[in-house]
Amino acid sequence: MKPISGLSRIAERYDVVLCDVWGVIHNGRESFPAACDALAHFQAERGPVVLISNAPRPSAAIHDQLRGFGVPDAAWSGFVTSGDATRALLAERAPGPVWAIGPERDAPLYEGLDLQFGDLETAAFICCTGPFDDNVEKAEDYRGRLTRAAERNLPFICANPDLVVQRGDVLIDCAGALAKLYTELGGEVLMAGKPFAPIYERSLFEAERLKGRPIDRARVLCIGDGVGTDVKGANAQGLDLLYISGGIHAAEGDPAALLARAGAHAAFSLAGLVW
Repeated sequence: MKPISGLSRIAERYDVVLCDVWGVIHNGRESFPAACDALAHFQAERGPVVLISNAPRPSAAIHDQLRGFGVPDAAWSGFVTSGDATRALLAERAPGPVWAIGPERDAPLYEGLDLQFGDLETAAFICCTGPFDDNVEKAEDYRGRLTRAAERNLPFICANPDLVVQRGDVLIDCAGALAKLYTELGGEVLMAGKPFAPIYERSLFEAERLKGRPIDRARVLCIGDGVGTDVKGANAQGLDLLYISGGIHAAEGDPAALLARAGAHAAFSLAGLVW
């Protein structure tokens, strides 16, 4: 992993960027202006930026949120979320019923899928977008309910594979933390977001649509800060990765050692995304 001083140092090697969102270009409260500027520069000089996020909602439902955080439209051309990829898993299981775990703001995930909704005792499967109230709840608060669900052999669709995400200066549990617990309890978990293939297939398809031609995967750069999601996802797809070491794992020590312990690798590293 080679430390670099900015994206401009390697930009000419790539035609497309697939960039993580939370932790790289905003922190859940406000944008990182230097990171947004770097992506805008790449778009102006090299090619499209496709944002690739484990957000559990469809991408169209998040555009206004990005603008509210101060992320300019010039920083990206396409946007693919775990929610987009997860809808295919949900559609295969309609009409359910589904026990939907998550806050009301994630309701757009289910729109137009003709799903019925149930509770723990009546559902045919579970879909989790996160805790019902991620301001106060942790995955462990769901142990009792998930134990019962595992006893019923309910498949668990995880719409956001992230374990935690940074909101301001606080780490909050995501759906991935509940999925991890469910796996430990012996339950079956299904995911389509990072690090799994479906979200990358959609993102590369979007990049090709924006470019108007097929893309050489050797000229695609992924940018991200999550080892288990961004790094391992790019590694599994054979894509180069620029690792943002000042993100979610900033407090975990030397970045090279961190990736080595995880059996992962990155081509380049930056503390924070800059041009």
